[in-house]
Amino acid sequence: MGKKILSSILLLTGITLTLFSQDRMTGLNFATRSEVIARNGMACTSQPLATQVAIDILKQGGTAVDAAIAANAMLGLVEPTGSGIGGDLFAIVWDAKTKKLYGLNASGRSPMSLTLEYFKKNGITHIPALGPLPVSVPGCVDGWFELHKRFGRLPMQKILSPAISYAREGFPVSELIAYYWQRNAVRLKQYEGFADVFMPNGKAPSKGEIFRNPYLANTYELIAQKGRDEFYKGSIARAIDDYMKRNGGFLSYNDLAMHKSEWVEPVSSSYRGYDVWELPPNGQGIATLEILNILEQFDIKSMGFGSAEYMHLFIEAKKLAFEDRARYYADPDFVKIPYEILISKEYARERVKLIDLNRAARTYDAGMLQTGNTVYLTVADREGNMVSLIQSNYRGMGSGMTPTGLGFVLQDRGELFSLEEGHPNVYAPGKRPFHTIIPGFITKDGKPWVSFGIMGGGMQPQGHAQIIVNLIDFGMNLQEAGDAPRIQHEGSSEPTGERMTDGGTVYLESGFDYQEIRKLLAKGHRIGFSLDGYGGYQAIMFDEKNGVYIGASESRKDGQAAGY
Repeated sequence: MGKKILSSILLLTGITLTLFSQDRMTGLNFATRSEVIARNGMACTSQPLATQVAIDILKQGGTAVDAAIAANAMLGLVEPTGSGIGGDLFAIVWDAKTKKLYGLNASGRSPMSLTLEYFKKNGITHIPALGPLPVSVPGCVDGWFELHKRFGRLPMQKILSPAISYAREGFPVSELIAYYWQRNAVRLKQYEGFADVFMPNGKAPSKGEIFRNPYLANTYELIAQKGRDEFYKGSIARAIDDYMKRNGGFLSYNDLAMHKSEWVEPVSSSYRGYDVWELPPNGQGIATLEILNILEQFDIKSMGFGSAEYMHLFIEAKKLAFEDRARYYADPDFVKIPYEILISKEYARERVKLIDLNRAARTYDAGMLQTGNTVYLTVADREGNMVSLIQSNYRGMGSGMTPTGLGFVLQDRGELFSLEEGHPNVYAPGKRPFHTIIPGFITKDGKPWVSFGIMGGGMQPQGHAQIIVNLIDFGMNLQEAGDAPRIQHEGSSEPTGERMTDGGTVYLESGFDYQEIRKLLAKGHRIGFSLDGYGGYQAIMFDEKNGVYIGASESRKDGQAAGY
């Protein structure tokens, strides 16, 4: 009877039952789904098959790190548009035993035989995005083994077994990955080996098509059986060396043999009683902390989500942080980086004085101091360990350099070096380039709260800050915080040497009120609209009160959050 009455009311008012059923009964209207909640473990990745592999490893008694490695290997197969063992890796791990966070920088260095003089002599003013010149040492595999040695439990053969099986037997390509794969193939098919691996039958796979990568299966098997040295000092290293020599490259066997990851101390800044953790440079994570230190000086909550007042303040804070990013972030082995000053509250109080709350700035200078597509995944296990891991080729599928018979593309991270003499991020042999990929973590009172990340180049610090503000200031749940429409500012000065001169462009996802957008225009912001570039978010929250994990995976990717 109740349903009939409701239907009659809806018909009389002109509202159909179909339209009514689109609204959510709980949560904010932009949330795409409810959070996932489980007791014994959680995995959130950008591809459902990778998430399921991680859960399977957890069920077999693997640690969060074991599951994260398995998921990363799987993503290198099923999502080669953003990841793979030709790229680099960064991770933050919460270890339940020591009750401490650990940071790993598994980024590779530039070739020793390539010099700044080479670029000058050949009239090259910017390192190209594709081909042999932007290739640096891939750090991913060494990162796996460093993580595994300290926090793993299952043998590497078992961890890599699912990805090996899928590589041999094939998997159906998902929708968004097929789209990016086809876009990448247009540019990369010119390079030797790429089409042999990634364009079966002469084209990139379409949605639902079964793709196999037996070359990658063989490579994973060698790594599983013989360890990391097979990649850096064995047959895989020699295959990479031969390929690069044949294609005019500089990355050599010796560059690979000398590579090692670095354990680093995560750095933090407090935000309204929560500690936000990032890794120090050569990554860009501390830009998140700089943005938050500026925002903390204002009553963000009273401004309201989506208000022009909040968006303007956020954009200007981002601009300020990114000027420091362009000026100071580089390899700390080559230059002293005053990041303790950059992330200090005192420094933020000085920087905020430059913001005009009524007008968008066209330019900012970096602070005067006294002293760059990706996959992100996070996993938690029943023992309380959590890992925040990000891994990337840099631009989509990387440089296009596809070593013969190995099944993966080498990264093009070296594009992010500056060729300007005297710049902290200037190219030098054996140097790590400025890096865009950053894992994030939040603690409260010394206990783990949220392991999270956002994919997508310069969007990452902006995305990290917006997620934190959504959670803490606007009180959103974990899923809502990621599904909320995002702000992306482009056009800041870059670590490669380009300068912001016109204030850049603000891109807004659909969902912001047009009246607020008009207010932004009145403040002098240039507004653009884009369907792409807003990142891809995964997160796990530990609910200490109920002893459960909460997982979230946003709709911008093909991802999945799952628990058991």
